[in-house]
Amino acid sequence: MNDTIKAMVLASFAGDALALGVHWIYSTRKIAEQYGRVERYLKPGPDSYHGTKDSGEFTHYGDQTFVLLESVAAVGRFDPEDFSRRWQSLFRDYPGYYDQATRATLANLASGLNPLRAGSLSSDLSAASRIAPLVCMYHGDEETLVEAARTQTAMTHDDPLVVDAAEFFARVTCRVLQGERPSMAAAQTARERFGGSMLEEWTGKGMSAAQGDSVATIKAYGQSCHIPDAFPGVIHLVSRYEDDLREALVQCVMAGGDSAGRGMMAGMVLGARGGMDAIPPEWVAGLKKGRQIGMLVDRISARS
Repeated sequence: MNDTIKAMVLASFAGDALALGVHWIYSTRKIAEQYGRVERYLKPGPDSYHGTKDSGEFTHYGDQTFVLLESVAAVGRFDPEDFSRRWQSLFRDYPGYYDQATRATLANLASGLNPLRAGSLSSDLSAASRIAPLVCMYHGDEETLVEAARTQTAMTHDDPLVVDAAEFFARVTCRVLQGERPSMAAAQTARERFGGSMLEEWTGKGMSAAQGDSVATIKAYGQSCHIPDAFPGVIHLVSRYEDDLREALVQCVMAGGDSAGRGMMAGMVLGARGGMDAIPPEWVAGLKKGRQIGMLVDRISARS
């Protein structure tokens, strides 16, 4: 199980790193013509939001997730205060772009708000996509995992649907770790836990095009960070490529827009499905912080 947990975490980071070079390019034609089929980590161009980064590094999503991983490994549990301190330290002299949700949360914290009450009102999926370190810690205790995932997400993105999405994918990933297929895990979680909600509707939407072309499907859903667009895109990817993590993340990137947010979530679910064998070795080797991630996962796994 430890190797599968490690794969789940590494694949989530790989989803972010693979997207880095073309993140937030919305023209799929430009991606295809200028970069070709993105199957390896790319250094962002000078006109990128992430022009200060190198290949194998992370967007600000992945950097925040790494801080969460460090916090859980150091404390031995999810400690919101420790995570908040590390999170604020990350952005004190951050060498790259960070989004409006981060700026709003930092401003709220600077005004004196408690870290548990300082989250922005952003509806971006990205905060929910950070939860792989929490699944690593609490995969054997689903309700504690859900509480931690919801709290972590609300600390920067206090939108009810984004917080619900963190719970949804935490539960889905637990079911996948127990042997369920991602499509079945998503369908059952939507029905049993979120019946009648927008999440159930978006799950059905994503699964309805499970055999469709991914670039066209995600463009039709919407390529943006916002949860009504991003959620069904993730469901499409984990349903369409249940046993092909590599292709799922490549297609995620080729579909443009917020490929990093989608990729982190899809990578987590499909890493839980396929284990280390599902991740291209060059992706693992190419992660600048890959060795550190592996060591931190081992430390958490020894305690969980």
